[in-house]
Amino acid sequence: MQIIQNIREKGAAIVIVIIALSLIGFILMDANLGSRNSASASPTIGKVNGVKIEAAEYNDKVKQIEDQYGGRVSGPQVYQIRQSAWDQIVAEKVLEEEFEKLGFVFTPRELSTTMFSDDAPYTLKQAFTDKASGQYDIAKAQQWWQTAKKSKGEQRQAIEQQIVEPMRLQALYTRYSGMLAAGGYYPAWLKEKETAETKTFANISFVHIPYNIIPDSSIQVSDDDIMDYVKSRKNEYKQEAGRYISYITFSTSPTGADSTRTLESVMELKDAFAADTNAKAFVARNISAREFDDVYVPKSKLSTMFRDTLASIVKGNVYGPYLDANEYVLAKKIDTKILPDSVKCRHILIGTMDRQTGEQLIDDSTAKKRIDSVELAIKTGASFDALEAQYSTDQAAHADKGVMTFDIATIQNKQGFAPEFGEFLLNEKGETKKTVKTNFGWHYIEILEKKNPSPAYKIAYLAKEIIAGDETVNTASAKATKLAGEVKNYKALDAYVAKNGYQKIDIPTLVKENDFQVGSLQDARQLIKWAFDAKEGEISEPFNIGESFVVAAVNKVQDEGLPEAKTIRPQVEYLVRTQKKAAQIKAKIKSASTLEAVATAYGQQVSTAGADSTLTFSSQIITGVGQEPKVIGAAFNKQNQAKISQPISGNSGVFVIKVNNTGNLQPDSAEEIAKKETDRARALAQQLNAGWFEALKKLSVIKDDRSKIN
Repeated sequence: MQIIQNIREKGAAIVIVIIALSLIGFILMDANLGSRNSASASPTIGKVNGVKIEAAEYNDKVKQIEDQYGGRVSGPQVYQIRQSAWDQIVAEKVLEEEFEKLGFVFTPRELSTTMFSDDAPYTLKQAFTDKASGQYDIAKAQQWWQTAKKSKGEQRQAIEQQIVEPMRLQALYTRYSGMLAAGGYYPAWLKEKETAETKTFANISFVHIPYNIIPDSSIQVSDDDIMDYVKSRKNEYKQEAGRYISYITFSTSPTGADSTRTLESVMELKDAFAADTNAKAFVARNISAREFDDVYVPKSKLSTMFRDTLASIVKGNVYGPYLDANEYVLAKKIDTKILPDSVKCRHILIGTMDRQTGEQLIDDSTAKKRIDSVELAIKTGASFDALEAQYSTDQAAHADKGVMTFDIATIQNKQGFAPEFGEFLLNEKGETKKTVKTNFGWHYIEILEKKNPSPAYKIAYLAKEIIAGDETVNTASAKATKLAGEVKNYKALDAYVAKNGYQKIDIPTLVKENDFQVGSLQDARQLIKWAFDAKEGEISEPFNIGESFVVAAVNKVQDEGLPEAKTIRPQVEYLVRTQKKAAQIKAKIKSASTLEAVATAYGQQVSTAGADSTLTFSSQIITGVGQEPKVIGAAFNKQNQAKISQPISGNSGVFVIKVNNTGNLQPDSAEEIAKKETDRARALAQQLNAGWFEALKKLSVIKDDRSKIN
């Protein structure tokens, strides 16, 4: 299993073909284990256009994504991964239907072409990367495939799921998106029309009556007004089913009393810490929040706020307690050394074992004799570079002829760096050349340079995190329990909150059944599941979320469809009020036949735009006015040349315009025309590629029942 883990985490190479053949089988079988275990009881958790999504398929996808994070996920990340897995499955189902309609297939020839190229799946590249060159070894992959094709049962199924299927989907997706891009067509008539629009300009006079000329307080927006507006835009405001939720939190964060208690407990240990001769054991015995780290660190790596103080502690003395983040800390100086920031060296390794497979290469005595010969040859004038190229088994260092540079932290990392190698690099005897034995074999090492030698400090830290005591937790729990027991429904909640000085948080957005976050509560899945089983107005029992006890209430059960006026009002009230203001302004100026009369009605002035030839049909803004696309369109309406326009409800107010004249700009050069055509074709292709999947998804019938299992 260690070998497999190395493959997964480091993309290590497989040297022996037989090992490669069996390893990839193990990788796939292991990845398929979850589906075998879950297949016995796999409920349907959703559908896409009638095609079922089973829990086993979903769980397998979740596991695949988790593995990409090293399998170490927690908190909100768990829910984000679940959502990502769901989105991927839905996308696959939606696209599969399109591929089938179009008759797209992935042929065996395409499979081979992809598999044995740089576009091969990561799993294959991971297993068949040559250790020496770092390149994907196609010959070994082909040899594996000849054997893999004959596999049956679960192993064959794993190969299909983990290698073949991802290749098939990627190939068909590329073909589909390419077809859409190629289908973009820029017809001649459209080209001529857009060219004319960019070259025709208008000069207009206009009156702008801003909406804020009418006070908001004078415009009443009723619930009926809100719903009329929403109903006229059903597709825009249609909502999924969900819940509107409020909650009250009772914090279990540490109090001042908890901080004092922690400080006192650390103070009690100070004298004993100073007297103890085994700092490592003392730190472990007293359950420090910081483990003892048996390394020397330069001053620059010490805690920023206390750097000067920690560096100046006398050896054996203890400083503190001091507050660092959320911990009270005692710092004891163990020792001081002069150490470099980094060490540059070169070495020749006679390896006794393969680092990846653990297989023995040569016995220890043979390796020792060989390294002794290397050392003697160098002492008598032989070329280090030639010997390194001929004898060293450290493939990674070959590129630089055995030369390596290590920083002080890396050298002292005993878990990731051979300690014997590090001890020599940091030796204080002045030795620069030596033969050293490590777990990897025998090394001949030459120290080339020690950079920036300066004091480094070994400091033992005894730290205690400030955590909430039982009294703090119990007090918060009691308050939450009392609220949940005394308040029977949402209507009584406001009075109770006001009476006790609590703060109720109303979540204005709809909480959906598969959400995991409610307001600032990041890991609220348990609360959401309760809310979808609860009735409108119901009060929850306390939930322990983060550093709080939380009591929640279901304000409203929202069915699928249009929201009620009170819930959608914050989003649309301004828009409805603006409509009413526009109607009021239009009513007052409807009989005006000149711009001057319009201006007089609201004390405004007649202005002009376009005299600088910048007002074209393709303009994004009007100079001095802003983004007003309706006004730009009206500027090219021939009817508005003979008389003033009808009032126009713009973004910032009501406009009335009159077109003074239109004209044509200088035609573009051939180069400019060609560039614009290229840019337009590229933009068209981007538009086609940008929104097609969302359009397909919107046309699909997607049912999400993941709440059955999550």
